[in-house]
Amino acid sequence: MRGSHLSRTRTLTTVLALAVSGTAVLSGCGQKQQTVGSAPPPKKPDAFEQRADQIVRQWPKVSPVTGRKQALLPLAGADRPKDTGVREITVTVGHSACDVRFGARSHESKDLVVITGWGKRKSAKGMCTEQLATDKVKVQLKSALGDRKVVDAATGKELLKKG
Repeated sequence: MRGSHLSRTRTLTTVLALAVSGTAVLSGCGQKQQTVGSAPPPKKPDAFEQRADQIVRQWPKVSPVTGRKQALLPLAGADRPKDTGVREITVTVGHSACDVRFGARSHESKDLVVITGWGKRKSAKGMCTEQLATDKVKVQLKSALGDRKVVDAATGKELLKKG
């Protein structure tokens, strides 16, 4: 009987000793507090981002998109910048007369600046004549235009051809 009592006491003493030493070792962990924020889930590329990536990968062999897509309205033109150091391009967006908001956005790569027009309708209900309206819109670039080509995302055509 006596042997089993000593065995339990030794086991208990060993477990307590391990617990105390583990607590002492772990007490130094986590002294620096970290702030962890919740990041939004990665967003799925929208129609324009997908089209711009396609143009960058396949340039210059790009086909126009078919059908009118609100996120990919063709551009009626672009004003030639005064020099290649500009970080802003003015384009003419062709949009519906029923659009309450419209604009343009860009996607930049090393060799290309892909631009598209976009429009937001008042409502899907009701009648619209589908009459074309054009307006000039300024597009801000992340870096200077340089020698990059400016391409219309809807048509896949270069806007500012030289010469």
